[in-house]
Amino acid sequence: MIDFEEEIKRFKPSLDVEEVEDAIVKSDLTDMTDLMMELMKEQQR
Repeated sequence: MIDFEEEIKRFKPSLDVEEVEDAIVKSDLTDMTDLMMELMKEQQR
């Protein structure tokens, strides 16, 4: 059987949509567009 008291103790709520958006926006991730822009800048030099 499920021990609900134990499950409640271990429960960690997921982030709200706004918190997830903030976490994604604040992370400095390099994507393919960033890489292509950097390559284009280097070629122009």
